[in-house]
Amino acid sequence: MSLNVPDALSRTRRRNAWLGYLLLCLLLAALPFIADAGLGRSWVRVLDYTLLYIMLSLGLNIVVGYAGLLDLGYIAFYAVGAYLYALLASPHFGLHLPFWLLLPTGAMTAALFGVLLGTPTLRLRGDYLAIVTLGFGEIIRIFLNNLNAPVNITNGPQGVNLIDPVAFGGFSLGKTHMLFGVTFSAAHQYYYLFLLLTLAVIFISLRLQDSRIGRAWVAIREDEVAAEAVGVNTRNIKLLAFAMGATFGGVAGGLFAGFQGFISPESFNLMESVMILCMIVLGGMGSIPGVIFGAVLLTVLPESLRYIGDLQRAALGRIVVDPADLRMLLFGLALLAVMLYRPAGLLPSGTRRRELAAENGVAEQEQASVYDARR
Repeated sequence: MSLNVPDALSRTRRRNAWLGYLLLCLLLAALPFIADAGLGRSWVRVLDYTLLYIMLSLGLNIVVGYAGLLDLGYIAFYAVGAYLYALLASPHFGLHLPFWLLLPTGAMTAALFGVLLGTPTLRLRGDYLAIVTLGFGEIIRIFLNNLNAPVNITNGPQGVNLIDPVAFGGFSLGKTHMLFGVTFSAAHQYYYLFLLLTLAVIFISLRLQDSRIGRAWVAIREDEVAAEAVGVNTRNIKLLAFAMGATFGGVAGGLFAGFQGFISPESFNLMESVMILCMIVLGGMGSIPGVIFGAVLLTVLPESLRYIGDLQRAALGRIVVDPADLRMLLFGLALLAVMLYRPAGLLPSGTRRRELAAENGVAEQEQASVYDARR
């Protein structure tokens, strides 16, 4: 009988795990209707943008969290995917290519740009790599802003509008549909599409994390010289990290263009790259649950703080502090608090937690040795 106890415990744990997954799936399926009923249709769009930021954060997590390559121009790949979709599915060039062709094309084009960025930066590390990637992101934005003369390619600062919504055959997600007596607005339909693709990105990230390639990325992050010494092809592995991260950015960009219906270079500025990097740092670099939590927190929290103005008006009769300024102040204070008290992030990976513990232990030993030497 005692031999069957572990089997019974494992079956119970598996059953509880599957029950938890089922409840989570039901919650995610009902979430847009809960948000619509409780907070309004605008919050369904907030959920849509949250899923897009999760995809972007998971893509940048491959470059920063796994491979340890600081990339401040990641938003450029988002722009590449968005503009490729917009230019080929709008009246700008008179082309209206189907969604199933545009999305993989945008992903592959973004991956190509990722390789183009990674190739000249193979020998760079740390601050130098950050400066080069920052410049790359700004170059892409400036090109998009100025490629309207002498030949109008991107329509310059006016952007591209009247972009075709995502459609599967004759079924367009930009229109309201009725199914089993339930009304699905465009925001609801995009939510389910984004959710499916976000789950696919999470699955790919999990498989990469546990693969030989993922371990090679971690080896490069820890010590590139040692990784090369044990046979890791650092050049190809780093290029693969840039390409994979850019692929996720290209997919998110194409979805953004079809969902928004209008894009301009101002949607892809430096602050967007910084915000995505903050999501990773806040949640925990290299931790998929942490990255998801950071993306959700930094997307939903600023929107929640919009109500501060109404609260001030209700309590004081007037607005004392501008809500936009207060939002950024609270955002900065939150980042400072996390960096001081949770430097590994809110939901760090086990590897990252052990690294920080080891670094703290080495620092304490060095301080003790200096103190003994002075004595």
